[in-house]
Amino acid sequence: MRRTIQSSRCLRARAGATGGSAGGFTLIETSLATLIIGIGVVAMVDAQTAFLVSNQWSSHAASATFLANEIRELTRNLPKHDPVVGLHLGADGAGDDALFGWGPDAGETTVDDFDDIDDFDGMSFSFVGSDGLDDLDLPGPINAYREVIPDLSIDGEEQVGAMFGWSQIVLVNKVNPYNFGEILDDAFFEDPDGDFPGREVDSYPLRVTVEVFYQGVNDIDPTMVNSVTWIVP
Repeated sequence: MRRTIQSSRCLRARAGATGGSAGGFTLIETSLATLIIGIGVVAMVDAQTAFLVSNQWSSHAASATFLANEIRELTRNLPKHDPVVGLHLGADGAGDDALFGWGPDAGETTVDDFDDIDDFDGMSFSFVGSDGLDDLDLPGPINAYREVIPDLSIDGEEQVGAMFGWSQIVLVNKVNPYNFGEILDDAFFEDPDGDFPGREVDSYPLRVTVEVFYQGVNDIDPTMVNSVTWIVP
């Protein structure tokens, strides 16, 4: 009887010792669990960051396409060259040949005065633009109605000033009518040659390009987000 009681006590002691050891975690197990959880959290944070960057870029790309097409709509019904002055070669004050009519003409001081496509060549419409054509940087960006597009708050309310960080740069080039990739000088023309009747200085197609840039608060330089090009025959 005494042996049976002692045997039972020994079995219970061994069972308690074994159960206590199985119910805990070693330092290695704890470290591995912490490492696995940490890797998972880092992966989730990286994935979220990548998603935000991708979403922001998609939003910027849509805005840039919109801004480029606003310039296209603005110039859609404009003539290539000034309807009054035209584009022609003549003698300057020194008696040398010069090109007249390319770019803003006399009296055209704001975008509201631009009445032909070549007036827009080299113009920038940006959130830091100022009045006057001296620096070729006018207030903007602008829409198809020549209005400066205002900045919006998170609630969609219009703010004072233009769309922050955005700018539209317009480039107008005369191109070869048989090769739109070949840019010609603004004053280029062709004399008659045999059966070829020649081509006047104002008879060439124009290639118009609108480059849209964005510069964030912490960006040193603006980044081109989109570019739209079309041909005016």
